[in-house]
Formats: sequence, C-alpha cells, structure tokens
Amino acid sequence: MSKKIGVIGCGWLGQPLAEELSKNLSVECFSRENTKDDSSFWKNDIIVIAINTKDNYLQTLQKIAKLTKPTCNIILMSSTSVYREFDKEVDESAEITKPALQKEAEDLILSLKKNVLILRLGGLMGDDRISGKWKNISTFSDGPVNYIHKIDVINITKKMIEEGVTCGIYNLVAPMHPLRSEVHKKNSEDFGLTLGTFEGMTKRIVLCDALVKKLNYSFLYPDPLDMWKQQS
Repeated sequence: MSKKIGVIGCGWLGQPLAEELSKNLSVECFSRENTKDDSSFWKNDIIVIAINTKDNYLQTLQKIAKLTKPTCNIILMSSTSVYREFDKEVDESAEITKPALQKEAEDLILSLKKNVLILRLGGLMGDDRISGKWKNISTFSDGPVNYIHKIDVINITKKMIEEGVTCGIYNLVAPMHPLRSEVHKKNSEDFGLTLGTFEGMTKRIVLCDALVKKLNYSFLYPDPLDMWKQQS
C-alpha cells in the first residue's frame, strides 16, 4: 500500500516538491495556517515540514509533532546555518556548541518523534533565486559557497522517500564550492547584475559525502557556477 504524504509549507520549495511527489504518490500540501487540529491531514504516513523559521517556529513544530500519528515519519527541511560556528570543512558529525534556532528545532523534533529525517539544506538556488541578485546588499564576505539547486533538493527528497530512508541527518549541498566572488561575477555577466564588493574570506565547506554514499546520488547541478545555465 502506497504511503500518504503531507507537505506543510506550499511555498517556493514545498509546492514544486508536492507536485513532483504527486506524480507517483498520494500527496496533500497545506500552508502552516490551514492545517486544523482535527484535519485528516495528520493521518498521513509522512509529513514533510518545509516552512520558514518565522512566526512561532518552535511552537509550530511542537504542534505538528503532537498531532501526527505515532508511526508518522517526519522529514524536516533544516539548514546548514547550524554550522555557522565553523570555518573549515564540516560534515554531519560536527559537534555544534553554539546552537541557534534551527538546531533547537532539530533537537525538538528529535525529542518528540521516533522517525525523523533531517535534511540540512545549503543556500537554495534556481529560478528567481540568483546568487548576486540581492536588494540593498552591495558588500559580501567572500569564500566557498555552499549552495544547492531546488531541483536537486526535490530529487533527493523523492529518492529518500522511495528508498524508505526514515531517520538520520544529511547535508544537502552541491559537491562543488567555487568562491562567492566567482559566482557573482559570472551571474553579473550573464544577467546584467551590478557586481558588489567583497571583504574578508570564510573557509566553511559543508560536505555532502554522507548523502551521496547513502543514495548513490548524482547531482543535476553539482557546480554553483552552472546553476542557472538553463536560464541564461
């Protein structure tokens, strides 16, 4: 019997994810506001949480954990921002000593549910999200980027579900890490953007080896320099 999936957060990532999963699975997509306590939505076998960290984020996660059935598998879209204290290569085994909101959210869900899959997303790119196209920002810190294309996030999530991966923490980051200045320069030429200035240099590189090994996954967009090649 095919598992039923609920996606909470029908935005830039959640909506196309739900649409892709719907091709072969039973999927419902709801905003965080319209999932009522008595809704049949909570009977889904898998709940994908793809919401931002605003508006009582931790309280929302606690409510979700309470309303889902005991056997429900939670997939939490988290962020590589949990590694902000590091300035070197880092993977999922890193001991995080300065937890911020996103890490608190991970720990909360892990404490409340048994089957939890945490996907730590790098900087989401693709479509209208073009690195270097930022309003009111002209000065950037340089360093290796940790980006991932939206289509790769969708494909990875789909494959995780298809292969029955229900637990663990995985970094979803493209395997190549050009400098931010290199990406911005290329995009400024391709899209006619104003090239900002760069100060300082970070060295953080978030590794995706665990993900690649688990799924034998090949990225559709492995190089952030080419994440907009179909748009240029």
